[in-house]
Amino acid sequence: MKLRTVEYGTFWVSEPGFMLPAVYTARVDAEFLEFSPADEEGLSTAMDGDIETVRQRMASGRRCFGLKKNGLVIAYGWVTHGEENVGELERQFNFKDHELYIWDCRTIIPWRRMGCYSSLLNRIIYRMYEEQAGRLWIGAASKNHPSVLGIENAGFEHVVDLTYRRIYRLCAMWFKESPAASPTHVSAAYRILTAKHERRFGRFAVGWLQ
Repeated sequence: MKLRTVEYGTFWVSEPGFMLPAVYTARVDAEFLEFSPADEEGLSTAMDGDIETVRQRMASGRRCFGLKKNGLVIAYGWVTHGEENVGELERQFNFKDHELYIWDCRTIIPWRRMGCYSSLLNRIIYRMYEEQAGRLWIGAASKNHPSVLGIENAGFEHVVDLTYRRIYRLCAMWFKESPAASPTHVSAAYRILTAKHERRFGRFAVGWLQ
């Protein structure tokens, strides 16, 4: 364990059943699909050859969606229902039955700056609408400006920003609510982001990492 750590993040939401965003189209003609075990090799190549991680995630019920161009995976993103460990924030996110979490997204370098990321997220929103999913969450590092812009372009709504700090085992998180966020979404974000070992006081949470 590192003696100190600090992370700056931002958290976003979409509720497909309540309001669908405008369609976002990438500047490249690509096929949108949900990957199956038959796609393990192609997906693992996009993930730098990590086929065991692909297999483990699929076996656990996690889903992966992506874009393909001429048979090659050019973008992907994982979707979790239930719970997911978030190493950067040293905690586990827990989601209710109607909630999903999008994470570990990537666009392969030759296809970046073409709107692939925004298009992928936008299509996931529409797919979840077809499946009558409730609420989709996604987060990013605040300093990852391309990712934040891609999330916004896809149609997600900004809920909170956060700062996480830990010194040895003493950890603390500060929240900054988006002025446009609904109280319902803010309350749900606090529930997800505050770890079990932390106690929240308004926009501040503190605890002792086990």
